[in-house]
Amino acid sequence: MRGLMTKALATAALLALTMGAQAKETVVWWDFLGGGDGVRMKALLEKFNKENPDIEIQATTLEWGVPFYTKVQTSAAVGEGPDIMTYHLSRLPLGVSTGTLREITPDELKAAGIDAKNFTPANWEAAQVDGKQYAVPFDIHSVVLYYNKDLLKKSGLLGDDGLPKGLDGVENFNAALKKLKADGVEVPLSTHTAAGDSQWRIFYSLLGQQDVPFLKDGKVLDGGDEQKAVDTLKEMASWVADGYTPANVEYPASIALFTSGKAAMHINGVWEVPTFTDLAKNGKLGFEWGAVRIPVLYNHPATWADSHSFAVPNNKGKEISPEKLKAVLTVVDWMNKNSLFWATAGHLPAYLPARDSEEFKTMQPNATYAVLADTAVFDPSSTIAGVASPIYEGMQNYFVPAVNGQLDPEEAVKSLKDELQGLIE
Repeated sequence: MRGLMTKALATAALLALTMGAQAKETVVWWDFLGGGDGVRMKALLEKFNKENPDIEIQATTLEWGVPFYTKVQTSAAVGEGPDIMTYHLSRLPLGVSTGTLREITPDELKAAGIDAKNFTPANWEAAQVDGKQYAVPFDIHSVVLYYNKDLLKKSGLLGDDGLPKGLDGVENFNAALKKLKADGVEVPLSTHTAAGDSQWRIFYSLLGQQDVPFLKDGKVLDGGDEQKAVDTLKEMASWVADGYTPANVEYPASIALFTSGKAAMHINGVWEVPTFTDLAKNGKLGFEWGAVRIPVLYNHPATWADSHSFAVPNNKGKEISPEKLKAVLTVVDWMNKNSLFWATAGHLPAYLPARDSEEFKTMQPNATYAVLADTAVFDPSSTIAGVASPIYEGMQNYFVPAVNGQLDPEEAVKSLKDELQGLIE
């Protein structure tokens, strides 16, 4: 009898252990967050794993851009993709067209407590293709103008409120660059002149300020819009030709020009806010800095923007189980509810309860440039657009040489237009 009871207890214990092991769901996570925001994401992942003992996120960070999206597409095609991944909303149409993304149905979102009303309609709808939801937004990120307060103040370009002044309008902006140069500033404006993606963000912002559609009704820069694009590109190229912006500068070098105190202004994404914040906090920056939305050079405010989101790969031959999907969407919901911390990486939370909170409204420099969300211009919704898309490739091939004085702007715009139009047709 005693032997039977011992055996029964042992069986029960083994069953309990087995059930416990089965109850813990593993979620394989891929992201491309390797910069200053990547440090914040790693902290969020660690916090999630501590607070959710029934789910374990196993995270891997891959190289941003073409390498990431190529691996995602090829892995999903053979059923070897992750359970969840970060994904740029700008690339969603291209991802859906290649069969890389799995739809997330309204019932699945509802069961996870993810509600569209907690996001701005434009941001939520940007995560859809043909009315179907393929992602959940996590943030809005854009480019901003970082500035060295000390250098701007010496040239009379800093207001009493600590914000730049006299930069709006093409003539005023160029006059400010000229004044900084005349006052001995080595680099009035630092941008990544060797990077097509960075030049696209500036170019698209300036097009938006003129209400010039890059793509409309299947036509790239149709009619008179082509000449406006040429004029805008000429303006960007003049900053290099006039000696205000160094030519052929790679991404890390353009940041170094700013952090070393050589550049008075620097155009870059909000994702570099933690870089400058941490340097200043550790006493390694050597000057006061700030960040504002891109100056209004043309008719009205407009700034390029994109969104990081969460998406589920369409792993061919390996359909995600209901239990796994429940765990994945639990992660998505938790991340958005904790996105106030993500804002310390410079981003604007997509989750409205976080963005509307008093804590976010006093978070600097985010609170200063948060207004850009009201006039943000997102990439065209097309299979030629988005991160690591044909547009980005065309920018690298044609616009980078034009900005650096190696290709006529008219030829650059025409070549880009012809190439992209050919892909659409």
